[in-house]
Amino acid sequence: MLSPSLRLVKRKQDAERPFWISYADLMTAMMTLCLVAMAVTIIAISQELKKELSAEEIRAAEILAICTEIKNSLKDEIHINVDCKDNRIDFGEAGRFDYKDYRLRPEAEAALALLVPNVLEAANSALGQRWLKQVVIEGYTDTKGSYLYNLYLSLQRSYWVMCTLVDPKRNEHLGLSADQVQEVRELFLAGGVSFNDAKKSDEASRRVELRLQFYTRKEQEEFGHAIRPRIVLTQQDSCELT
Repeated sequence: MLSPSLRLVKRKQDAERPFWISYADLMTAMMTLCLVAMAVTIIAISQELKKELSAEEIRAAEILAICTEIKNSLKDEIHINVDCKDNRIDFGEAGRFDYKDYRLRPEAEAALALLVPNVLEAANSALGQRWLKQVVIEGYTDTKGSYLYNLYLSLQRSYWVMCTLVDPKRNEHLGLSADQVQEVRELFLAGGVSFNDAKKSDEASRRVELRLQFYTRKEQEEFGHAIRPRIVLTQQDSCELT
C-alpha cells in the first residue's frame, strides 16, 4: 500500500502531464507554421527571381535583334565588322590611323557612308526606339607616348569621325540627308579612350570603333522609349580639325 506522500507525488505528476502535452503540441504547431511561412516566402522569391531573369532575357534577345539587323544589312561590306557579342562595330584596316595622325582613310569614309544610314534605320525601329541609347565613337592609340598625349590623340580621332559625319564641307560624299545628319548629332557621341584596349600590334591599336550603348531595364521602364537630346543649331557646324 502506497504511503500518503507517494500518492500525493503521483497525483501531482498526473495533473502536470496534460500541460506539457499541450505545450508540446503548441510548439509543434508553431514550428509547422514557421516552416509553411518559410516555404511560401521561398516560393515567392523564386517566382520573382524567375520573373526578373525572364525580363532580362527578353531585353538581351531584343538587343541582339537590333545588332543582328545592322549586321545583316552590312554582311556584304568587307570593311565593316559588326560584333553582336560586345555590341561593337569596327572597320578593320580601313578604320586604322597612321602614326600620330587623326585623319580617316578614304576606305573608312566609304564604309561610314554605308554604315550610318543602316544604324539610323535600326535606331528608328520599334526595338531601337525601345533600347538603343547612344552610338559612341571611340578612338584608340598605340601605347607609345604619354598617357595625356594619347588621350588627346584618341579624342581627335573620334572627333574627326564626327566631323566627317556632320560638317557639311566634309560629309557631302556620304550622301546623308539633313534629317539624317540631325539624327547623327542626337544619337552619336564622340569619346576618346586612349590606349585602354590595345591590340596585338601598334598598327591594329591605332583605330576607331563604334560602340552601341543600350538602356538598362530600369531606364527603359522609366522613360518608356529612347529619350535623346534635341540639339538646336544656332550656326552651321564647322570642324576645327584640318
